[in-house]
Amino acid sequence: MARLLADRPADTLTIGEMARQLGHSHGAVRNAALTLVRRGEADQGGTGQPEFRANGKTAAAAQTAVISPPGTHSPRAQAATALTSSPAAATPRQTGPIRRAGGQLYHPRELADLPDVEALNRLRDADVPVLLYGPPGTGKTSLVEAAFPDLLTVAGDGDTTVGDLIGEYTQADGGGYVFQYGPLVTAMTEGRALLIDDATLISPKVLAALYPAMDGRRQIQVKAHKGETIRAEPGFYVVAGHNPGVHGAVLTEALASRFSVQIQIGTDYDLALALKIDARVVRVARHLSRQVELGELGWAPQLRELLSYQKTEAVLGTKAALANLVGIAPVEDRDAVADAVIKAVGVKKIAPLTLGKQLPASAARQPPGSAVSAHRGRSR
Repeated sequence: MARLLADRPADTLTIGEMARQLGHSHGAVRNAALTLVRRGEADQGGTGQPEFRANGKTAAAAQTAVISPPGTHSPRAQAATALTSSPAAATPRQTGPIRRAGGQLYHPRELADLPDVEALNRLRDADVPVLLYGPPGTGKTSLVEAAFPDLLTVAGDGDTTVGDLIGEYTQADGGGYVFQYGPLVTAMTEGRALLIDDATLISPKVLAALYPAMDGRRQIQVKAHKGETIRAEPGFYVVAGHNPGVHGAVLTEALASRFSVQIQIGTDYDLALALKIDARVVRVARHLSRQVELGELGWAPQLRELLSYQKTEAVLGTKAALANLVGIAPVEDRDAVADAVIKAVGVKKIAPLTLGKQLPASAARQPPGSAVSAHRGRSR
């Protein structure tokens, strides 16, 4: 990888271009390129599809044999030994936090004796589509973003149209109309990963436009644009998210059959403790989660709500954060959540965070010490 970049110092190369020249999988090339960037031995650019080019350290890197850090080996590179050895035993493990595109850290979890990000990359290189399912806020999207830096995302809902996936005509600055390709076409032509988030909220008729790209055909027809045929480049991969408890979410047989691997995602409450979230609140969440599993309750705080609790507590204090935790619960589960909080924290009463009566004008917020200073000034 370093040698290819060093030999073309004036060029910026995409993952697809490098994969074709090197004869390796997109996954292997992607991981190698990102490793060089992390080491400062190559530069990354591009506002959409990532592009890479050599810098002052690339030539030296090309002359030095190095061992890739854990988690950067391509699953496909080990396919030849997969039948005779244990992949989990042979693969270095990436257990430390991974920085996602938005800057947030993702903490890998175990999946089939592998770190989850490595498992997803193995499945991608084998072209095995994955459906992640579980309550909202458990980290499904975070996992996919951490595993695939080249990810494109479609946020699904009941209003999602075929045009949102494939593309549609939009008005140009000059007054005419031009066809703007959607994320599905972009992912196919650039060999990128595509996340269909909340896929089961999308109409089955709309999702049907995706299926030809996922099966052996690996192509779609853009009927709205002259019947154009779009073929998927190597590296194109589809992963979907499903929230079973969300109103309107329907996992049809047609959708489920397209995803050979389906992975349940739940909240890692041990991680919540490691992130210094109030242990009493984590204990409440565990208790409520067990009630949900037993069918006695419909809602429990997941990692997203626990992280929000931590931030609210830092800004407004513990009392307000607890009140907000109760308030974000569905109305039908709110009393049970309040009871659990009362027992765990030892308060007598807890109610949703609510505005109180209007404050007098003299109590309006002022910079610290300003009221006292003004009073003293008048007394003098």
